[in-house]
Amino acid sequence: MFVESDSDSDLEMMSFLSSDSESNDSNRSRNYKQRIDYFSILNSYEFQLRFRLDKSSVQDLLTEIQPSLKVSGSRNYGIPPLHQLLLTLRFYALGTILLSVADFIGVSKASACRIVRDVSSAIAALYNRYIYMHSNTEIDFYAIARFPRVLGTLDGTHIRIQSPCSQIGEEFRNRKGYFSLNIQAVCNANLQFMNVIARWPGSAHDATIFNNSELRAQCESGIFGNKWLLGDSAYPLKPYLLTPLLNPRTRGEQLYNEAHIRTRNTIERCFGVWKRRFPVVALTLRLSLLRAHTVVIATSILHNICRLNNLDDDIASEVEVAISDMEEAMPASNNNEIDMERNMLIEEYFSQ
Repeated sequence: MFVESDSDSDLEMMSFLSSDSESNDSNRSRNYKQRIDYFSILNSYEFQLRFRLDKSSVQDLLTEIQPSLKVSGSRNYGIPPLHQLLLTLRFYALGTILLSVADFIGVSKASACRIVRDVSSAIAALYNRYIYMHSNTEIDFYAIARFPRVLGTLDGTHIRIQSPCSQIGEEFRNRKGYFSLNIQAVCNANLQFMNVIARWPGSAHDATIFNNSELRAQCESGIFGNKWLLGDSAYPLKPYLLTPLLNPRTRGEQLYNEAHIRTRNTIERCFGVWKRRFPVVALTLRLSLLRAHTVVIATSILHNICRLNNLDDDIASEVEVAISDMEEAMPASNNNEIDMERNMLIEEYFSQ
């Protein structure tokens, strides 16, 4: 009897402590961080400095992606779509760890990780609306260096990433020794992206990426007419893709190379503006491969939005970014028949 009574007493005590603990947990208030209304407290310059887009561009973008963003109910102190977008833009503008941008908006690190994933995916879904091959590019390109019938300029650039994993990591180590994604892009004379491919590892050569792209198939089919892409010597000479001469001899060949280089420089400038505006793609992307791909596409779309809205490219950056990933061009073999067509272009346009 004594043992049973003692056991019952212990059970009653445990039940009392448990109920008391549950009561304390239920009554404990959560400490939510204050979320600041940056639209109100920041002027136009300060807002663009922190988020890289101006207020009207952010509002327009929010209207486009809001149906894709999830918001928890007020019971869980849900994060509004505007704050989700501003957090993601802040991450792109700093390229730092997620905890720093989480504190900036007033959310947890886990929430910041989810928000960057969701907002980046929502922006990347706008690819076809903002990134496409333009049809009226020749006049603007001709005004640069009098190079005729240019469709766009083509090149690759490397985006640093952390090693994906030990099994496939070496595929992403490029010729300079660091892990990267090799991003192929085409731009117009206004430094707007017209095509972006972000899925290839850093070890892939530029010509390999182009030869396996949908863009090459479109050029082969002739849907762009008699226009040319301009690429460096890493690319093969094609009827629709012109490369510089490796050893120019005549004055016409020298003028061709000069015009080619000055015109093709637009893609290098485009990469530079993109990376300075969004340092997340200039520093090391410490994200999973899928999320890294999404961030690259999302920031290229945002770059085009900035160009379309004539936003200042030279606005001061809070992060020092060194753009020094220029690829060394590797000479490609030339087809004699296509080389003859290039010679005819030199004779017609540059030898006079």
